[in-house]
Amino acid sequence: MGLAGRRRRPRLLGTGNLEPQTMPRAFPRRGLPRAPEPALPSSRRAIEDQLEIYGYKRDADVFELYLSQKELTEVIDLSRFRKLKYLWLHHNKLQGIAFLTRNYCLTELYLNNNAIFEIEGLHCLPSLNVLLLHHNELTSIDATVKELKGMLDLKTLSLYQNPLCQYNLYRLYIIYHLPGVQLLDRNRVTEKERRSMITIFNHRKAHIIQSIAFGGKVDASWNSKLPLKQKPAQRLPPDFAFADNVDKTVFDDPEDAVFVRSLKRSVMTMTSMNWDTVPTREEKYLQDKGTETAEMLTVTLR
Repeated sequence: MGLAGRRRRPRLLGTGNLEPQTMPRAFPRRGLPRAPEPALPSSRRAIEDQLEIYGYKRDADVFELYLSQKELTEVIDLSRFRKLKYLWLHHNKLQGIAFLTRNYCLTELYLNNNAIFEIEGLHCLPSLNVLLLHHNELTSIDATVKELKGMLDLKTLSLYQNPLCQYNLYRLYIIYHLPGVQLLDRNRVTEKERRSMITIFNHRKAHIIQSIAFGGKVDASWNSKLPLKQKPAQRLPPDFAFADNVDKTVFDDPEDAVFVRSLKRSVMTMTSMNWDTVPTREEKYLQDKGTETAEMLTVTLR
């Protein structure tokens, strides 16, 4: 039989279409689009490329990984890098951080510009000092604070451009629950903000602070239904002498000692030059005034 007799004829299908003829192995198909690469193999290859670039031979030698702008949606478990301290994962497409489980030495973590909507698992990173989470999709401020509360070394935190920032008292709320943070959203936390957050979120502590006087607590409570309490007039002891700084009088009531001490305040003196006695440039030129010494004005307050 000739070559024409050996040629296979296409088989008719039930739908009327022809089954494509099987291509020989010597002529593989070309021009077909490649299927999208799975997320985990993509991250694994990115990590292997970084290890090759920096020449790491052992996992114990890896202390930093730069995996930003890799279009990553997932990352393989990084627990094998026990001494990892710096991790860059910004400008990817991550939605979670479940890949960080046993990286206890991690101190700086850059996760900004992703699609992260929850940070469950961050509480396992006690050594974290810098955490950037801006430009993500975090919506729950309570869940976020819960994950970050145990990080005693956290000093720098960024959460701006997240949906949770729409909370009215967002900044003061974060400062109150994370008192160790010193730089929040690229702005340093001020003492005024710390006092404000205590007044708003901890009324009991604010009341105690306001009741401190001369190193001891006083009764600062107030009830509108009770009559106004008037303190009795303070009287000096008979052996008290004014302006006697070596007075060794012993008082039975400490409040009497406080009252006496208020009368022994030091003298404050302010001295300023009397500019009316200082000749101007024109007066010096015309010699209308003499060269008398300028006068000094002294004000004394007790």
